[in-house]
Amino acid sequence: MNTESRQAVSTIADEEASDAGAFLSDVATLRARARQHIEEGAVTGGYSLNAHAAVKVLNDALATELVCTLRYRQHAFVARGIHSDPIAQEFLVHSNEELAHADLLAKRIVQLGGTPEFNPDRLSQRSHAEYAACETLEAMIRENLVAERIAIESYREMVRYFAEHDPTTRAMLEGILAMEEAHADELADLLG
Repeated sequence: MNTESRQAVSTIADEEASDAGAFLSDVATLRARARQHIEEGAVTGGYSLNAHAAVKVLNDALATELVCTLRYRQHAFVARGIHSDPIAQEFLVHSNEELAHADLLAKRIVQLGGTPEFNPDRLSQRSHAEYAACETLEAMIRENLVAERIAIESYREMVRYFAEHDPTTRAMLEGILAMEEAHADELADLLG
């Protein structure tokens, strides 16, 4: 590479670095801001949502996941009939996955400075989905499918709410949404 080529490459690299610097804070500023309000943990001054409102949204989602966990689990144990075993096993798998979602939500609530709400007296009031004990296997499948469809719509709204303001929470919710969509597909297949 000749001298002119090296200078051109160097100039391009310097321009790209200055472009990157246009939207990134300098290191000294980042360090100074990180030292401010350290007791707030992951919630920095750059968090553009109201953290208390975000925690409320996530606690409602947590309540929904816990109610769904319990409904699926109850259905898994009371399912009866000639084809009930594989469906009961599917309910149990869904219950465990809903519980894993609840754990993710609870951890994020704590990261945002909140307290996860596990009070059983308040869960059904906060939950988007309902707890419904059903008599027949078909009714159980239908009720769980309705709950999954509610969860899908709720998570889509939450993804829009967090959008670019909280990409960490948005990504977590998108992962949960994908699982809820898979649950809905599985339940719809069972009805078919």
